[in-house]
Amino acid sequence: IHLMRDRELTLRCLAEQDAPGVWVALCLDFDLAAQGDSLEDAKARLEVLLMEYVDDSMTGPDRDHAVTLLNRRSPGRYWLRYYWLVLMERWRGVREPRWFQETLPLTVAR
Repeated sequence: IHLMRDRELTLRCLAEQDAPGVWVALCLDFDLAAQGDSLEDAKARLEVLLMEYVDDSMTGPDRDHAVTLLNRRSPGRYWLRYYWLVLMERWRGVREPRWFQETLPLTVAR
């Protein structure tokens, strides 16, 4: 018997200041974005959006399309930007808050 355990889903994200007082946080794995007044606000809004999106995809009326919804990715230019920021952080040794990972709990239905 193979027992399934609860797991976590780690998503790659990017945040940029679009204008003074306007931050945009983007989840590259699902191509979803949220806007906020600060970096922290944009990240918090994106986290809520991600949790709702995954829940709706798995249990909502579009659950028949979950595979498609949970496998849509951002365009390549955003991935290049994300990995550039990761590379620069490792090269400089300074943590940039503009790229981050969101972790969502995944539970097995019992």
